[in-house]
Parts: sequence; structure tokens; C-alpha cells
Amino acid sequence: QVQVVESGGGLVQAGGALRLSCTASGLTFDDYTMGWFRQAPGKEREGVSCIDRSGSNINSVDSVKGRFTISRDNAKSTLYLQMNRLKPEDTGMYFCAAAPSRFRWERCSLSPTNFGYWGQGTQVTVSS
Repeated sequence: QVQVVESGGGLVQAGGALRLSCTASGLTFDDYTMGWFRQAPGKEREGVSCIDRSGSNINSVDSVKGRFTISRDNAKSTLYLQMNRLKPEDTGMYFCAAAPSRFRWERCSLSPTNFGYWGQGTQVTVSS
């Protein structure tokens, strides 16, 4: 049984930082492209950042470039999202997701429909 579990969310002031973690079990982690998504109240889920199986290729939404860094540790089956210089508009539920991929190196897609395994989410709230 596949389990995806996020942690590390919380309440932080604008300009602060948080580090999210995601562990995945029940699958061969390095066979999967991984991604972070977020959803604010009343809004659609959007892709934040994704990373290919090798960890070499990253795709991020423009609004987080230069502030958020995605990384993975395949030996630990863990995905990370380092979030710096947080803004109130970053507030939302953050989800980790996994997508099986044939290719170790690829430009990953931020479309949620490409990802089949999802965690329950961790809340990030940024106060102004």
C-alpha cells in the first residue's frame, strides 16, 4: 500500500521560512517524479515545483522561483521543499505527490493530473 505523508507546515510571519518534508512508502521512490502542489481556500490546486527521478531537473511556477527550492533524497525516500521569504499569498494546504516515470532525466510537468499518489497535505499559513 502506497503512503505519502507530508510534514513541516505551520504558521510563520511574512519573510520567514519553512521546510516541508514528504516521505513515500510502498513504492520504489526513485522510479517516481515527485512534486509539490498547493491549494488556497476557494482556489484550484496549483503545481508549485516538481523534480525528476535523478534530482537534476526541476520545474517551478514563476511565483516561487528564487524563493522555494525542491530537492529529494532517494536513499531516504524523502522529498523536501525549502521555502524562504514567504509571502501571505503562499498560504494554503501543501500536498506532495508522486508520478511514475520511465525516464530518469526529464522536464517534469506541474499538472496535477499527471500525479497518481497524493498525501493528505500540510497547512502553511503566512501572516502579514
